[in-house]
Amino acid sequence: MLSQQELKQQAATAALEFVEEVAGADVVIGVGTGSTADLFIDGLARFKEKLRGTVASSTRSAQRLQALGIPVLDLNDVERMPIYVDGADEIDGNLHMIKGGGGALTREKIVASVADRFICIADESKLVKRLGTFPLPVEVIPMARAAVARQLASMGGRPALREGFVTDNGNVILDVSGLPITDAAALELRINNLPGVVTCGLFTQPGAHVALLATQQGIRRLSRP
Repeated sequence: MLSQQELKQQAATAALEFVEEVAGADVVIGVGTGSTADLFIDGLARFKEKLRGTVASSTRSAQRLQALGIPVLDLNDVERMPIYVDGADEIDGNLHMIKGGGGALTREKIVASVADRFICIADESKLVKRLGTFPLPVEVIPMARAAVARQLASMGGRPALREGFVTDNGNVILDVSGLPITDAAALELRINNLPGVVTCGLFTQPGAHVALLATQQGIRRLSRP
């Protein structure tokens, strides 16, 4: 039986086929954050002479890319990217996701918004019927932490400050358990509109375009309905 690490490697390797399809001297690839994204970065090294470069969604990923000799560009200097590759903490059949377990949700959402396609790489355990078992990360400006926490509690959630953690943007994370997520898109908009919230970890606008889910039988590919 394949280990979780081997499944992650399987998903990361499958995503490299998309890089093969689009590689070119003027092409920039968007790269996410997390343990599965790390494996994708390692595999991306063999394309470093075939790409203009990458845009990273976190300092952590940027450092890993640079250590492998892969150019990292400022997103402000990039007009488009054919693909953005990243993992997920949960993903449903509509390819809506919860992300932000690693705390990079805002930059992940920004980089993904510039890409033509979001390729989600994960093991099959991340596929759920309904989002919400994984606590929803919400990035918050520090002075608004208590006010936002009260609002999230009024929605039925149980917000908890992620202790000892500051995002790359200098903000804090509230991890919210128990939120009823019956309409992920509506909830994303509602939380994002709370004063003091930078963004929440719901990715529904538009979500992933393709999910590559590693299973014991190989890659299961899901495309947006």
